[in-house]
Amino acid sequence: MTRKIITLSLLASSLALTVGCSSVPSEPNYGAVGSSPSYSTSGTYDSVQYGYVRNIQQLDTSRRSSGAGALLGAVIGGVVGNQVGAGTGRAVATAAGAVGGAVIGNKIEDRGRQPSSYYQVDVRLDNGDFRTFDYADLSGLRVGDRVRVQDNQLQRW
Repeated sequence: MTRKIITLSLLASSLALTVGCSSVPSEPNYGAVGSSPSYSTSGTYDSVQYGYVRNIQQLDTSRRSSGAGALLGAVIGGVVGNQVGAGTGRAVATAAGAVGGAVIGNKIEDRGRQPSSYYQVDVRLDNGDFRTFDYADLSGLRVGDRVRVQDNQLQRW
């Protein structure tokens, strides 16, 4: 019995460390048109520049699973499966419980996430340079609109 408690404690500690060290990629840092863009193909500009919107693309933010749901599900499923049967049957039940728990845990983690998107606005400046800005909301901005870029902010002009 003590051996089982020690084993479960070690599994729980490993799980906690693994989940704590996992990382989830961040989304683009975007705001409404007129706020600071998150990405620029050129260097920073201090002066006012003018140009035209050449292209607008709606892009999906990829959200990957952290694996925490699958890992936690596998541990719980393995522990529950280990309580069933004896000998070879117990080993089979433990493996099946771990696989089933991993699948269910991953599904539960995926259920909580909703897809997200942002707009990538390409601008050709009057001097021939191209700039790219990422925004959550276009606020009516369309391809062909005349724009002003000042302090890394894009404004319809």
